[in-house]
Amino acid sequence: MPVDLNLLVPDFRAKVQLLLTKCQQRGIEMRPNEGLRDPLKQAKYWRQSRTKQQIDARIAQLQAAGAPFLADCLSRVGPQNGAHVTNSVPGFSWHQWGEALDCYWVVNGEAEWSLKRTVNGLNGYMVYAAEAHKLGLEAGLYWQSFVDAPHVQLRASGNPGYEYSVAQINSEMAQRFASV
Repeated sequence: MPVDLNLLVPDFRAKVQLLLTKCQQRGIEMRPNEGLRDPLKQAKYWRQSRTKQQIDARIAQLQAAGAPFLADCLSRVGPQNGAHVTNSVPGFSWHQWGEALDCYWVVNGEAEWSLKRTVNGLNGYMVYAAEAHKLGLEAGLYWQSFVDAPHVQLRASGNPGYEYSVAQINSEMAQRFASV
């Protein structure tokens, strides 16, 4: 299912569309695979590489911080398995705010995930990050603690927790995603 870029905030959407065009002009096809992400999907991603003790501790921490909606999202999705995908619990990823996008590089009609492969001397993720940076976007490829090459976001701050309190994030997410 194609990603609906119309769900992104307008300023970010405009920059993303220009980013994808700039990449295409350099012979790199980047295909969006995830934009706006609801808190339940974020909870699944976060839980899939954590122990029960880590999950229970984070749920208790969110509840104690006045974030019952976010705690409930983490609790409701149940056990998950898989590789480490994110450090962000629900609400703490710009994806839930419509200000982040993940894309993959397309080579010969197939998804290419390598940061080492080049085609015509270029790596798609390197081009994508460089063009994002020129547009004033934050590129996950340049992060030090958790490199996320497919990810770009509107704001330079790592996550909403740098700009809002836990209670504010909880309130905003509960309002935006009350039906999930």
